[in-house]
Amino acid sequence: MTENKATTIRARLPRIVVTTRNMDVMLTWYCNVLGMSLVHRIDSVNGGPKGDQDFKVAWVTNDETDHRLVLIELPEGEADPDEVDPDEEDYQALPHFAFRFGHLDELLDVYARLKEQDILPSLCTDADAKTSFYYEDPDHNRVELSVDNYGDSWTSDERLQHSQDFIKKPMGHSVNPDQLIAARKARA
Repeated sequence: MTENKATTIRARLPRIVVTTRNMDVMLTWYCNVLGMSLVHRIDSVNGGPKGDQDFKVAWVTNDETDHRLVLIELPEGEADPDEVDPDEEDYQALPHFAFRFGHLDELLDVYARLKEQDILPSLCTDADAKTSFYYEDPDHNRVELSVDNYGDSWTSDERLQHSQDFIKKPMGHSVNPDQLIAARKARA
């Protein structure tokens, strides 16, 4: 393991920027799934990345930060040459990015709300320090919704660094959110 022994000022990840071909669908999905609110939207930013066409930008957040996610809809032909259509078989989306909830009850409540809308996770795991549900947005980016099972990052970091269970099985074991909800109801 590489350990940083120098004093380091640790940067925080303030936002994610995602390009899309369908601003309205993506904006609706993130507002619905993560309770995000539109901070500002411009439907015609003159110039585009190559300086010749208009593009759309939306800034959204779900906390006190001015914006956590920026969605950029580029006009046709403005994408990087390596970018392909999300419907193509070889499309490469972001591997995944994550949003953390404060308590397991919050994660389960979001799961139940989304399930009613037929938005289901593709994978649900308990990896000791955290429980994660992995969803796919309309552009096939993987969005992890998780909760710290210990309630504080120090304990979770210690478990991540020293747990033999984590070393053997870093993704943890599969969990069934419906069974977790049933167990929660049974103890209430």
